[in-house]
Amino acid sequence: MSIDLSQFIPTFLEESFEGLELMESSLLTLEQGDNDSIHAIFRAAHSIKGGAGTFGFDKVTDFTHEVETLLDEMRDGRRSVNQSDVNLLLKSVDCIKLLIECARDGQECNDPSINEVHIDLEHTLNSSRAVENPQESEQSSSEGKGDNSWFISFKPNHEMLQTGNDPIHIFNALEELGSLLVEVDVSELPPLKVLHPEECYFTWQLTLQSPCEAEDISEIFEWVEDDCELSIIKLDQERVSVDGINANQGMTPEALSVAEESNQIITSAAENSNTENKPKTEIKAKPVADGGSIRVGIDKVDALINRVGELVITQAMLQQVGEELLDDEHDLVSKLREGLSQLEGNTRDLQEDVMRIRMLPISFVFNRFPRMVYDISAKLAKKVELKLTGEQTELDKTVMEKIGDPLVHLVRNSLDHGLETPEERLAAGKSETGTVHLNAYHQGGYIVIDISDDGRGLNTEKIKQKAIEKELISADHNLSDDEINALIFAPGFSTADAVSDLSGRGVGMDVVRRNIESLGGHVSLTSEAGKGSTFSVCLPLTLAILDGQLVNVGGEIYIVPLISIVESVQVAKDAIKKLAGCDSLYLFRDEYIPLYNIRQLFTIPNTPKEHDEGMIIIIENGGGKFAMVVDELLSQQQVVLKSLERNYMSVEGISGATILGDGEVALIVDIKGLASLKLKKSRPVKAQLILANEVQEIA
Repeated sequence: MSIDLSQFIPTFLEESFEGLELMESSLLTLEQGDNDSIHAIFRAAHSIKGGAGTFGFDKVTDFTHEVETLLDEMRDGRRSVNQSDVNLLLKSVDCIKLLIECARDGQECNDPSINEVHIDLEHTLNSSRAVENPQESEQSSSEGKGDNSWFISFKPNHEMLQTGNDPIHIFNALEELGSLLVEVDVSELPPLKVLHPEECYFTWQLTLQSPCEAEDISEIFEWVEDDCELSIIKLDQERVSVDGINANQGMTPEALSVAEESNQIITSAAENSNTENKPKTEIKAKPVADGGSIRVGIDKVDALINRVGELVITQAMLQQVGEELLDDEHDLVSKLREGLSQLEGNTRDLQEDVMRIRMLPISFVFNRFPRMVYDISAKLAKKVELKLTGEQTELDKTVMEKIGDPLVHLVRNSLDHGLETPEERLAAGKSETGTVHLNAYHQGGYIVIDISDDGRGLNTEKIKQKAIEKELISADHNLSDDEINALIFAPGFSTADAVSDLSGRGVGMDVVRRNIESLGGHVSLTSEAGKGSTFSVCLPLTLAILDGQLVNVGGEIYIVPLISIVESVQVAKDAIKKLAGCDSLYLFRDEYIPLYNIRQLFTIPNTPKEHDEGMIIIIENGGGKFAMVVDELLSQQQVVLKSLERNYMSVEGISGATILGDGEVALIVDIKGLASLKLKKSRPVKAQLILANEVQEIA
């Protein structure tokens, strides 16, 4: 019976990607003499190589071995840390990630960059070997000279093979360190009729001749250190040096005698050791999770359990009151009301606690930017300092997965368009190093992410001229600076004079706005010439719960997202200007904005009311505004979103549905979809803008 190793691949992938993140972040801050970081990077590469070998990902193993060799030279002090090698290692991290992704998907990896980086690694390693002292090289290559003698007793637990670990891979890794002699003890092998094919009954005694240190050997066994009894002994002809804890398990009498005579201590990772001392090597638990898992803090789980306990108590109290109603009605109504009030509070708290389990710190998104800023600033020959604040601000996992790409584009925009070159900054009296600042914080029930730079700011006049060229506005169109700057979100708009791999194609900012709005959020922009710009992205904390305003339209209940509402006012009849056809404009704070009649858009069959008989809700949509006519404003409440498309079908202008307290279904208005629906039933946008200007001039 063979073991299905594929069940352990998700764990390997998760740990490998975490290891690559550690390597990248450590390399970005690596300095000469930072031995702790070099050791951490080496261990991460070594673990990836070992795991890849276990699962037969040979290309990952071969490539990572070269990376590990280069890191080993840095770790041993044979190579100094320089920017060229750091850049090469960063490229290597990208290649390893690509190789692992291809191995995960079962695809051949034919990216030419992998071969190029592999050649650079070999060239770098060969160059370092060529400049070594020939005499030292001869001494290091002479058999046995300068080598340490190591005795290793390795006794796996019976279940070790079932975790996907194979001793053969361990022995192969040890052979890379030096000369290895392997002896096996089969004394615990049971009779064939009771032998279990997936259990291990062997113990190995290994003798290794190598100039390595104990750490190098321990790292090879780190994948199995909590699944075995392990003793590592350094034997020296003149002196025995020892690290670790005392353990005599798994040693042959001869080895034990040598250790006792030498007064030597043995390094062990045996789980059932009776010694009071602890191993020097830290044993890290390896979590098992599938691709859709998220890690949850124990404090959140405890809060959820406590809240459920409170809910159960309240439920029991209500049940008891219900039973007493049959016998005595004295003062029971007040008790019932009190119990229902507690039930409502505990249910709301339970809902919030459950949602917190889906919340993750936004550092999961922010962590991608140091490397990106490092690469782009080098390409643009700009000096950039990246500041990250509010990394522990939490956001729903679903929102986080979708906000990454828009934030990437906004940061790239700040680097390319916002920041000046060092020469330009010095000429403007600034520091030659520009700053890009990402800051996340909570505001009400939402999260705000600011992307700021201290660069040149937006060229409002240039934006206006480009907008006129593209016929987005007319030459006599009277717009404020903020309104002109907001035009950069128009489709196909770009002020770049030349197309590059970073910008200039007019694709991106409109997609950024569209993606953010699809999440129920919005993006705004402020800029000051010569001082910089700030993009502010406002998002709901979760897509599963919505803060909404309940409205009545023709006897039907609709829910409007609170994040989109500017304010609500009573209809002022003299503020409405009717246009040709069925279109109307509404005068709001000296500005005419489109007026949407929900009855007409959703074809509600009830007798239409006049505009002046209802309420007006001012809605913000992508930097613009429109007025929505409803019959009546009801309460505000938090609702749980249900997918209309999954349970019924997609309806334009409606983003989902929810169930109200009385059991009725209410539809949730999709603000952006509503605007699109209005445009389909109305005249072209440009004509509407012209009419709006004419009406404003008449007024």
